[in-house]
Amino acid sequence: MLKGKVLEHSSEFFLRDVEFRVSKAGRDRVLREKRKNVHAFVCGHRDEGWPIHGERLVTYNPYKYKSFVYADTKRPVYKAKWAGVIGREIFVLN
Repeated sequence: MLKGKVLEHSSEFFLRDVEFRVSKAGRDRVLREKRKNVHAFVCGHRDEGWPIHGERLVTYNPYKYKSFVYADTKRPVYKAKWAGVIGREIFVLN
């Protein structure tokens, strides 16, 4: 994990030792200006994937939440053992 550097753009990738980060200043700017900006990140170490079972969907909406949350319970999520980003969806395994 390189701090602050985008290594690649892809519609599908897998990470391990994941952190979900939201910049408070960036989120505040979205709320104030009602315009999108890049302020939320999924960081981790690139991996080949995992056996698909038991995964949970994670979401983020700056107008509703201060952090990434589990889609089913709306409880905050800050870290995960594994994450898969597939299209616009993020799945995690802990």
